[in-house]
Amino acid sequence: MPFVPHTESDVQSMLKAIGAKRIDDLFDEIPESLRIGELAGVPAGLNEMEVGRLMRERAAQDGVPLCFAGAGAYDHHIPAAVWAIVTRGEFYSAYTPYQAEASQGTLQLIYEFQTAMTRLTGLDVSNASMYDGASALAEAVLMAERARKKGGTRRVVVPSTVHPAYRKVMKTILGTQQIELVEVAFDAGTGKVDPKVLAALELPEFTALVIPQPNYFGVLEDVDALTDWAHARGALVIAVVNPVALAVLKAPGRWGQTGVDIACGDGQPLGVPMSSGGPYFGFFCCKLELVRNMPGRIVGRTTDLDGREGFTLTLQAREQHIRRAKATSNICTNQGLLVTAATIYMAMVGAEGLRRVAAQSAHNTRQLRDALCAIDGVRQLYSGVFFHEVALQLSKPARVVIDALASRGLLAGVAVGDHFPGADDVLLVCATECRTAQDITKFANALRECLQ
Repeated sequence: MPFVPHTESDVQSMLKAIGAKRIDDLFDEIPESLRIGELAGVPAGLNEMEVGRLMRERAAQDGVPLCFAGAGAYDHHIPAAVWAIVTRGEFYSAYTPYQAEASQGTLQLIYEFQTAMTRLTGLDVSNASMYDGASALAEAVLMAERARKKGGTRRVVVPSTVHPAYRKVMKTILGTQQIELVEVAFDAGTGKVDPKVLAALELPEFTALVIPQPNYFGVLEDVDALTDWAHARGALVIAVVNPVALAVLKAPGRWGQTGVDIACGDGQPLGVPMSSGGPYFGFFCCKLELVRNMPGRIVGRTTDLDGREGFTLTLQAREQHIRRAKATSNICTNQGLLVTAATIYMAMVGAEGLRRVAAQSAHNTRQLRDALCAIDGVRQLYSGVFFHEVALQLSKPARVVIDALASRGLLAGVAVGDHFPGADDVLLVCATECRTAQDITKFANALRECLQ
């Protein structure tokens, strides 16, 4: 809300209508002993002009750098109409649509979102989104454990090519559930998991295998071989995917002979600004036979007695989300506003537009790779085929290069060594459709000077 519209007269009228003399009367059930009184450490308030200036100064500190960083959050173009529609009052202030008769617009939009995500992933069902990609992956593992109902296994195989932040969230959430995460190493030459090496490992029985596509290094995994290997072991397969990449890559529902069982990821690339790290949203899809174990909300479409189309939350009672230990999941937020942005974005660009975004991003990253690898002291680290980001080995520590180029208005990439010991000289760079040939040349020239 840009401003508070209520005058003192308005406030007094409202208090009179409810029989209260002052606002403090609304909180009279709080004992005096629990009231803090004055907040001595809080500075005096600023007026509107002062607050506006402060916020502009803070925002200016970020500058407008050229972004070549990826690793889970991507600088894609967002058509102006997307957030012009999202910030309309009927979307901007909408709450969870439990009351279907008053929420048909929101419910229809979520249904359209679910439809788009099932088409992208090639799976049967999508929920109404999750908190973010990392928590969606953790919930996918919990769902896999519930679905198998074998007991005693509680073990999941996770390649170390899965995003480090996702693995940390998994350990935090799944550790309390006594679910073991078995990490498997990747091939140092290709930057991906070797299915032959994985098959040779003497792994104990496990519930599911997680497959990132693309992986943290931007490399494409051998998804068909990995999917079939896990299914042959009686395990489920969980895909962690970039939704933009799915516009040009094989859908998870078609990996291997029978497709993955669950697909999830972060929806940030679909019309959501990078926004200093969030908020973003997670998407979550699965095969129909697993739908009763799916966390979060699901919107269905039906017709009433008069044949009119209608939408409603389905398959789950509202109480399912608030039953604590007995609930299917304790994650019930669905980041609806960001889902609204993603739905409008996908509707605006369409299937062909999304393919062009993905193709141009892949093309630009190859142009970036070629320009940077022409510099002495820079080489592509992994030989595996990549999508729109690539790991480069430098002649200087990546963190030093990132800090040096930041002063030139460049977000040079992500320091891989922050998460992988021994990789201090590895820089993960990315180029989306927003980067031009001039941007790439500017980056290359700056990096060349930095490495001299």
